[in-house]
Amino acid sequence: MSTWLTPEEMREVEPAEKGAFPSPVPTQVVSNGEFNPLPQTENQKRVEARIVEFADVYGRKFGMSRRKFLQTASGMASAFLAMNEVYGQLFEVAEVEASQREAASERAQALSGQFVFDDQVHFVRDDYKDDTILNLGRFAAEHWNPTMLKDLGIELLRYKFENFLKEVFLDSDTKIALLSGAPFDDPDMWLLSNDQMARTRELVNRIAGSRRLLCHAVFTPGTDGWMDQVDHAIEKLKPDSWKGYTVGDPLAPSQFPYRLDDEKLVYPFYEKTLKAGIKTVCVHKGLLPKDYEKSFKGVWEYAKVDDLPKAAKEWPDLNFVIYHSALRPFIDLPEAEAEEFETTGYIRWVSDLAAISERYGVKNVYAELGTAFANAAVTNPRLAAGLLGTLIKGMGVDHVMWGTDSVWYGSPQWQIEALRRLEIPEDLQKKHGFTPLGPADGPVKSAILGENTAKLYGMEKPTDYHAIEPDVIEKMKAEYKASGIGRSNTPFGYIRKRRL
Repeated sequence: MSTWLTPEEMREVEPAEKGAFPSPVPTQVVSNGEFNPLPQTENQKRVEARIVEFADVYGRKFGMSRRKFLQTASGMASAFLAMNEVYGQLFEVAEVEASQREAASERAQALSGQFVFDDQVHFVRDDYKDDTILNLGRFAAEHWNPTMLKDLGIELLRYKFENFLKEVFLDSDTKIALLSGAPFDDPDMWLLSNDQMARTRELVNRIAGSRRLLCHAVFTPGTDGWMDQVDHAIEKLKPDSWKGYTVGDPLAPSQFPYRLDDEKLVYPFYEKTLKAGIKTVCVHKGLLPKDYEKSFKGVWEYAKVDDLPKAAKEWPDLNFVIYHSALRPFIDLPEAEAEEFETTGYIRWVSDLAAISERYGVKNVYAELGTAFANAAVTNPRLAAGLLGTLIKGMGVDHVMWGTDSVWYGSPQWQIEALRRLEIPEDLQKKHGFTPLGPADGPVKSAILGENTAKLYGMEKPTDYHAIEPDVIEKMKAEYKASGIGRSNTPFGYIRKRRL
């Protein structure tokens, strides 16, 4: 099986935890391995420089190092102040949050109880050793930092269970998460098996004493014995929903791509899962390598959403949740996409997804934001605002789901803060008919951050979350906060080398 990067492309990247500036909000695109990371833009360099200035000025005032300051709520506010200076007033933030720790802490505390349900999180099993998905970490260890190989396998530990719990539940306001996986043509490459995801769900919830973790089962149409695996999952694992990749293997051209509207291959699965009462099917769309038309020749078309209308219309009792909002990968820096959106209001593949509900009269199609929102927010926040506006206008705010693709990008707190603070500029609202996103804890953002997903998974009153507190994880979080350790601000994917 080939890797997602050529040897030449591998020389252009480095592990994010080694090379990225430890900002509360990333100052360049981080890749989880399914797409090529873009080089740092001039605007991102300006944002980074301004964050450094804020950290030096206010960190000195508070008697903190630059790194320590950036781990605080004031450091987070500084990042959004810097972004506003460079990109325009897109994020709701006041300088008093950076200059007065009490102001930042008060805001953070006031929002800490907001219900946040992350629809897509990941980690890898303890015995995961495949060279393909981790080849970048191993390449880095061999060529850039040999001590990494001696450091308890650090390139593997960053993706494993203990760090996953810390980054998701202790370092962010996430209350509930949905554990996901990914299929590969070689079963040994799976990050987690379906059985391991189910066992992890049981372990976390038993320790917590509440329903903190849900899980997928991955389905793989066309592979040997795949329907037997579906039967096993239904009977033994009881997944909360399913996860599929219509391209098949996400890291290389697969022998098993499929369409959601394939009556012979996939419809029997729909019938079986409906009978079992598992009504949500999550599907990876978009998010391919930049040379996808060449490297995924004959397969990349399966990442589009043209197979969705027929399937959704003919299976109205199923919920189709499209991951990454089907965003076509940024081939280069997203200026072209941003210019196209500014002129026409069209975002490639996202607008196609958003139009399905009205065009085909279906109400069972949802958009998940993982990675698409994150990458747009740190490269062109106006495009991130446009992405949200497009989805909400086309599908309704109740059909937009929160997801972060963590732990690949470190703690999801910066993504939560980006959504809480982002507003669609008035000129975009008027030009494209978008509605405002409103306050951080207002009805629009509260719906997206958690309430929509909770309803899909049978949680009738997510706003009553505090009724089940304090569980064990909440107690752990209180102790963690009291320790003063703070977020590491470390992403765990890959970035384009900062100096080639």
